Amino acid sequence: MTDIQIGIVLYPGAQLSAAMGLTDLFKVAGRTAEGIEHASVRLRVRHLRVEGEAEPIVVFDSDPDAIGEGAGPCDVLILPPSLEPPIVADAAAPVARWLRERHAEGSVLASVCAGAFLLAETGLLAGRAVTTHWGSADAFRNRFPDVALDIDRLMIDGGDIISVGGLMAWTDLGLKLVERFLGPVVMAQTARMLLVDPPGREQRYYSGFAPRLTHGDAAIVKAQHFLQSNGGKEAGLSNLAEQAGLEERTFLRRFQKATGMTATDYAQRLRVAKAQELLQFGHLPIERIAWEVGYSDPGAFRKIFFRIVGLTPGEYRQRFRA
Repeated sequence: MTDIQIGIVLYPGAQLSAAMGLTDLFKVAGRTAEGIEHASVRLRVRHLRVEGEAEPIVVFDSDPDAIGEGAGPCDVLILPPSLEPPIVADAAAPVARWLRERHAEGSVLASVCAGAFLLAETGLLAGRAVTTHWGSADAFRNRFPDVALDIDRLMIDGGDIISVGGLMAWTDLGLKLVERFLGPVVMAQTARMLLVDPPGREQRYYSGFAPRLTHGDAAIVKAQHFLQSNGGKEAGLSNLAEQAGLEERTFLRRFQKATGMTATDYAQRLRVAKAQELLQFGHLPIERIAWEVGYSDPGAFRKIFFRIVGLTPGEYRQRFRA
């Protein structure tokens, strides 16, 4: 029997319910695997508590015969989410150094939600794609500008580094690891037992549009306020440049720099956000909603909605209708 060592790192502020939930998920997966003939892999879970500058210590081990052993090597080290503000650089430094060393020895590093801040402090994410909770996007980009943040995706599996976005996305990470080590059949049966969706969702299904207004460019803020006042319906370049008091080419360059997107994409996201609200809380047919948010062609509206949200308007209404 081969043991796969999974370490859950209890750094300052780590959400204990996520750590316990992952532990239970792996226990269910292990029992499921035992019921399958020729199962040759066992998941062993340890909780590693971080205390100051010292190396993490083992405070829980799913193997009762191993209590008192040192941390030892882990196949995977998981950084749970946190309900507290993201860990600051000074507090993260000793843990990040330890994580870098373990990664160099072959450990897979995995983060959930705000755990990505600690993961990024390792310096291992430069030039790599990662995700975190969409509500933390601006703070993450400001702190780690060299990391390719993609908040549309709920999970990014880079092999040696995995990140998942939402606070409850530890279920997706847990199932992904079950699939990796115990196979897709055990993963599917575990998901069915726990009544959770198997991996495959996207974070953009759930995220709203939270435009960045604190970038410091007052001229662009004026244009943003104008767009928001009309729901993105009046997005002509000349009109927006006039609102900002800028020449058109200068406006395009500064808008992209300030908001991270083009004015057209920004306006489309405003329209789609309004459409999401109407789909979730209203009863208007989709063609009427398209008209209400500024699209005379329902087909074009559906294409843009799907590109931004990842679901068709009908699928979105079915999933999220109040």
